[in-house]
Amino acid sequence: MTHSRPNEFIPPPECPVFEPSWEEFADPFGFINKIRPIAENTGICKIRPPPGWQPPFACDVDRLHFTPRIQRLNELEAQTRVKLNFLDQIAKFWELQGCTLKIPHVERKTLDLYVLYKLVKEEGGFDVVCRERRWTQIALKMGFAPGKAVGSHLRSHYERILYPYYLFQTGANLMNSQKPTLTNDTKDKEYKPHDLPQRQSVQPVETCTIARRAKRTEGRCFKSEPGEVCENKPNLRRRMGSCVAKSEPVKEIPVQVKEEPIEQPVEGEKSKVEQYICLVCGGGGDEDRLLLCDGCDDSYHTFCLIPPLHDVPKGDWRCPKCLAQECGKPQVAFGFEQASRDYTLRTFGDMADSFKSDYFNMPVHMVPTELVEKEFWRLVSTIEEDVTVEYGADIASKDFGSGFPVKNGTFKLSPEEEDYLSSGWNLNNMPVLDASVLTHVTADICGMKLPWLYVGMCFSSFCWHIEDHWSYSINYLHWGEPKTWYGAPGYAAEQLENVMKSLAPELFESQPDLLHQLVTIMNPNVLMDHGVPIYRTNQCAGEFVITFPRAYHSGFNQGFNFAEAVNFCTADWMHLGRKCVEHYRSLNRYCVFSHDEMTCNIAAKADSLELELATAVQKDMCAMILEEKMLREKAYKRGVWHSQQVDYDVLPDEERQCAKCRTTCYLSAITCPCSPDQLVCLHHIQDLCPCPARSYTLNYKYTLAELKPMFQVLTARAESYEDWASKVNKILKADQDDKSDLEELRSLIVEAEKKMYPETDLLCHLRQVIQNADRCTSMAQQLLNGKRQTRYRSGGGKSQNQLTVEELKTFVNQLYDLPCTIRQAPFLKALLNRVEQFQQQSLDLLAEDMAGSSALQGLLDEGAGLDVELPQLAALRQRLEQARWVEAVQEASDQPADLSLDCMRRLIDQGVGLAPHSCVERTMARLQELLTVCEHWEEKAHNMLTARPRHSIETLEAAIQEVDSIPAYLPSCLQLKDCVSRAREWIMEADSLQAGGRIPGLATLSELVSRARGIPVMLEPLTRLESLVSEVQTWKESAAKTFLLRNSSYSLLEVLCPRCETGMQKSKSKKAKDVSLPCKKVEVKLDSLVDVEKALSTSKDTASAMATLSDVHQKELDSMSMLRISNESKCQSSPSCLAPTVCLCHTVPAGPMLQCELCRDAYHSGCVPGFKDIQTGLPWLCPLCKRSEKPPLDKVLPLLASLQRIRIRLPEGDALRYVIERTVRWQHKVQQVSLPTQHLNGKARHISGIASSQAMEGSNSSFYMLQPCIPLNELSAELEELLVEGLLLQVTLPELQQLYSSLLNRFSPSQHSMQSSEHDHQYHIAQDRSPPHRSPPHSKAQDVVPEIKKESEKVEKNSKRRLEKENVEGQHRDKIKKPKKKKPKMNKERRREEKRTTSPANSLSDPSYSDDSEEDWSVCSAKRCQQPEGNEVNWVQCDGSCNQWFHQICVGVSAEQAENEDYICVSCAINDLTE
Repeated sequence: MTHSRPNEFIPPPECPVFEPSWEEFADPFGFINKIRPIAENTGICKIRPPPGWQPPFACDVDRLHFTPRIQRLNELEAQTRVKLNFLDQIAKFWELQGCTLKIPHVERKTLDLYVLYKLVKEEGGFDVVCRERRWTQIALKMGFAPGKAVGSHLRSHYERILYPYYLFQTGANLMNSQKPTLTNDTKDKEYKPHDLPQRQSVQPVETCTIARRAKRTEGRCFKSEPGEVCENKPNLRRRMGSCVAKSEPVKEIPVQVKEEPIEQPVEGEKSKVEQYICLVCGGGGDEDRLLLCDGCDDSYHTFCLIPPLHDVPKGDWRCPKCLAQECGKPQVAFGFEQASRDYTLRTFGDMADSFKSDYFNMPVHMVPTELVEKEFWRLVSTIEEDVTVEYGADIASKDFGSGFPVKNGTFKLSPEEEDYLSSGWNLNNMPVLDASVLTHVTADICGMKLPWLYVGMCFSSFCWHIEDHWSYSINYLHWGEPKTWYGAPGYAAEQLENVMKSLAPELFESQPDLLHQLVTIMNPNVLMDHGVPIYRTNQCAGEFVITFPRAYHSGFNQGFNFAEAVNFCTADWMHLGRKCVEHYRSLNRYCVFSHDEMTCNIAAKADSLELELATAVQKDMCAMILEEKMLREKAYKRGVWHSQQVDYDVLPDEERQCAKCRTTCYLSAITCPCSPDQLVCLHHIQDLCPCPARSYTLNYKYTLAELKPMFQVLTARAESYEDWASKVNKILKADQDDKSDLEELRSLIVEAEKKMYPETDLLCHLRQVIQNADRCTSMAQQLLNGKRQTRYRSGGGKSQNQLTVEELKTFVNQLYDLPCTIRQAPFLKALLNRVEQFQQQSLDLLAEDMAGSSALQGLLDEGAGLDVELPQLAALRQRLEQARWVEAVQEASDQPADLSLDCMRRLIDQGVGLAPHSCVERTMARLQELLTVCEHWEEKAHNMLTARPRHSIETLEAAIQEVDSIPAYLPSCLQLKDCVSRAREWIMEADSLQAGGRIPGLATLSELVSRARGIPVMLEPLTRLESLVSEVQTWKESAAKTFLLRNSSYSLLEVLCPRCETGMQKSKSKKAKDVSLPCKKVEVKLDSLVDVEKALSTSKDTASAMATLSDVHQKELDSMSMLRISNESKCQSSPSCLAPTVCLCHTVPAGPMLQCELCRDAYHSGCVPGFKDIQTGLPWLCPLCKRSEKPPLDKVLPLLASLQRIRIRLPEGDALRYVIERTVRWQHKVQQVSLPTQHLNGKARHISGIASSQAMEGSNSSFYMLQPCIPLNELSAELEELLVEGLLLQVTLPELQQLYSSLLNRFSPSQHSMQSSEHDHQYHIAQDRSPPHRSPPHSKAQDVVPEIKKESEKVEKNSKRRLEKENVEGQHRDKIKKPKKKKPKMNKERRREEKRTTSPANSLSDPSYSDDSEEDWSVCSAKRCQQPEGNEVNWVQCDGSCNQWFHQICVGVSAEQAENEDYICVSCAINDLTE
């Protein structure tokens, strides 16, 4: 009792699950017999019908109503019920004394009073435990942690609650001792007794009085009369509470013990007492203090009690004598109550689903079965939670119809469902099948021969039990949620019973047949811990569960479901059935039917019995007759000499039960005239009555002489088969000399069919032997007649007409092995001998190592002449194939150039199909080894070719050296060699590309990089070349961003190169049209550009490229000169000429007009986009002439410098270099040209005015120029060429603006004096920023020639300084002071310059750059300083030879560029170019 239960339920192992085929499923008992050796070891098994077997649900749902049983879960478990009974006794003990029991808590857990009581009792009692101080050990055994002084608490609770009860149980006289009192802690929870004896003391009204019997007059179950008492009726309810139901109202006092027979005389005596006096003092005074016992009506003064009571107890009170009587009563048998409500299937289902969903707080179909299982075993093991469920069990299918369809039933079946009526798996048919023993039980027994219905809900359970008479049972779940089963094999039945008795002996003391009442369960884990094998399964809808004889089983329902169950017995059960009756006799338990009666009924039909059943019944009847003979002899010896024959068949079972063991008597019984209504079996003659035995009468059904013929007939039926079987076995096992004729075997088959012997294995074997003999006889005759056909081979099916040697030998052996003689056998034996001689000759040749192909072919030709399929022929053919294959491999190996991988694989595939041979294996091994090596190198070569990152050329060359030694054709390795060769060539080209200081062209470089990407080798120069190409692309993007207009249709090369063709007026018109439609380009111009680009790309050096561009430039000047003259003539046409067409729209001049300073064409102001933004004093160029942004020179020079660092020639670079050279040359020209004198201005102005007047007069519509142009007729050819060339430059130059402003002011002073003066003022401001004694820009460009370092030398970068303006009081806000640390470097550079050059320009260097002056450092050296203002002004210093400072915004340099790149000013860049 001290073992602690597991905290969590561990599911037992699963039982076997069988899935029969349709063929197996057709014979239910045959399949059950087949699986019995496996399934009986687990007690239960599950059977899943074949897919598609789904019988219709035929129960009459509308008529079905039932009253379920009430199940309180914690009352079901044996050990929990013991605790509840104990607590009820303790509570009753204190209640009868006016006290209420409260369960104390120790360590925040409810104290287990039962365990505490048992442990103290086992240790020797309260006094011993206290004296030896064992309370700490008891606390440890109860599971409390040590070291918390729990023992003292346990002693206190025991002494207060349990010790008085212990003294009472030991019989101590409480009348003479101090009356016990019970003081409770206010925190303790009051215990509410379960009142198990009170709820179960009144027997129910059974719906089926003899549950497993049927009255023979009606053959069905019937209800009992209201006046019948359950105690006098057999306890035959086999399911869920065998003899209890809803309690009837009791009119007596609430204490049910007063209804017991032992209390009736006491009650009668006490009713005669009329006077009430105190039994302690004997006085009758102080009536208001007299306390009347509610049990015996004795009176006691409250002050006479020990200890005295101050007040009258509120509840029932018992005196000490009644207390002893009440607590000493035996327990009443436990059973289930019947619910007070009658349910239909629908209402019960609603209740069941609602209960489960509310309990688990989720939809019923989502609750896992594992969770329900663990929760069920937790609930049945706790005494603190009372969960009550209801179970609709043992509902007779006779009343409401079975779930399976039955014949003559009300359920209408469709034609395809009619097969279920006669199906053996229909539970209405299974008990009465021919192979079932229960067929011979005449009564319809509810639950055994007639199915019972079960309607379950969540947690409703069926307790541990075995079937009546240890029979089989089968349960089918029609629909609903699963049913969980637990089972123990039949051999462990007694072990399970002993374990339960040892763990809950109190229950079995009051109910020895407790396990037959189906009211007790025990946790499978507890049983397994005690060595009982337990198995489980979940039965789902549409599945069967079968329990085997004497297999204990229990379980519970997962939720609302509907099941049906019935019993059946097979022939193998017969001996178990008789043992069960003996077991029932020892327990004084009722039998459901008479086993002897069933045996006699079967014996009466011996001729029609199946042989297996006849044999089993014959053995059972032999044992029955021997036992009956022995018992009658004992009765005769006792003096029972009177006898009479009684027909027990007509008597109901209740009238022929033994008064002692309640066994149903059939063969004999003993009666006495003193009690004619009682009888006993022959085992209990001494228990009938005290009369002498000579007055007894032996009542018998059959005399022993009458039983003997029945037994003989049964024996003849069983033994006739034995005689026949012995004959068959003798013939089948006869020697060669004693064999019988075939006709004798046929006669045995005829005899078996005549006597209807069962289809045993022996009979089937005999039939098979005869069939084989007939077939062999027929085939042997055909072979001898020359009509040879291949005889039947098992598992084969050869269509040839020749017999193999093995077949012939086997056939001959089979003829001689037959249990009968065949006359054709000797002739076939002679044929076999001739064939064996040929085999020996063939084996001799095959024993050679490897014969030649000619010898093998000759032997094959010889064997083909025999009319027998010889195995040696196949071996010879195999050897021939092997020889040919070996020769083919040798031939291929001799030519390695043609030995490819496919060839080797083909040879290996051919060799794999050959039979094993040492020569073949050696050749195959060599070939496979070669193939493995080749595949390895092929894969390795392929991986090298596709590796990322790619392998170095040295690695590949090392691999190629290893591959060269392999004698095979390897394409990937050859490809690897080719790649290495190409890589070597590429490296040589890459090395020679920049050898000798040569600068490669972009086209050559791109072609080389593109070619390298197709070579799968790691090429070290490739990364550098790719970087150069990337830098060139980046440079081109930067140049395009610098020069190209937004959305420009021109390419960078097209803008930088001189215009190949300007075109005359016709071309100009087309050009204007093309500008208006930018999507279309002039193909002629693009072709010319392609030619120029091709010429630049194919040029060998920069000089040739410059010469090409110079030729194009000269062509550009000539074309532009002609175009200017043509366009200028439009405005000077005589009045007689037609109006000229101008502008992009090709119409006559009208309104405000604009004239392009370069091409001299006129444009309407409305046709030119953005004409309002025209700046006064600056030359205006038309959209066709303005091809680029014309960046300033200081933005262009860094582009050329960065390109020079890249050291790659490209057409755009040559064009840019030519632009800069052209610009420098033009600047030199400007510096050398002197402007015209002032007296020409008036003439020019006059001529310009005349031209305008002519234009106005010569056209129908007047127009005027918004911006005047410089007249061409007043310009000298030198100035015009200088102006045109300056306007063609794609660079913005201040010299051009100065030249244009000067010419414009001189030729048109009256019109543009204001604009020119303003422009000149700005220009001079920019020029005057430099010190006045410095030489002008043109002299600097001509004279200052700094020393040019070689490209290989890197100019040391000067740190770019970003100078912030210091907000110091007193300083001027426009002055910015530069760091002084730059001055030494500057002075050092100047001194170096002075030492290095003697140029006049250098001798004129400004003295203001001295170390003592700081004011000059705040002046920007840019010619057009923008005078930035603000709190922070960024500067940049030239990294060239001048080391001058510039505002970053004035020279177009960002802060990031100033930090990360070198800056070369315009002057230094020009000096570099000129040098």
